[in-house]
Amino acid sequence: MDTRSPEQRKRIMRAVKSKNTGPEITVRRLLHAMGYRFRLHRKDLPGKPDIVFPSRTKVIFVHGCFWHGHGCSKGRPPKSRLDYWLPKLEQNARRDRTKTEQLAAAGWDVLVVWQCELKELEELATRLQDFVDGN
Repeated sequence: MDTRSPEQRKRIMRAVKSKNTGPEITVRRLLHAMGYRFRLHRKDLPGKPDIVFPSRTKVIFVHGCFWHGHGCSKGRPPKSRLDYWLPKLEQNARRDRTKTEQLAAAGWDVLVVWQCELKELEELATRLQDFVDGN
C-alpha cells in the first residue's frame, strides 16, 4: 500500500530528473572550481555519462543512491510496492554494470560518484582529482 495519494505520487515522480540533478551540479561545480573543463551527457557514449573528459578518456557518473541501489541509508528500497520497485532497481543496477563494462571495453576510465559521498566534499575533491589526473 502506497503512503501517498496517486496525485501526490505523480507530482513527486514528475519532479525526479535524469539530468542536471542537485548532486550532479555539485560535482560539476567542484570540478570546475578545481580548474577542470568537461563535456556533459555525451549521447554517443554508452549510458550517456554525466561528465566526460574526452581528451583524457575518462567519464564520471553521478548516481542517486536510491535509484541505483547503493547500500547506504539513502539507497534502501521503499517499504511499499516491493513487487514493482525491487525489479526496477535491480534492472537499473544491471544496466549500470553493462554500461560501465561497455565504456571500459572502449578504453574509457569510469568513476561513479554516489549521492551520499557529497557529504564530504574535501574527500570527494581529492578522489576526483586523483581520478582525472590519473593518480
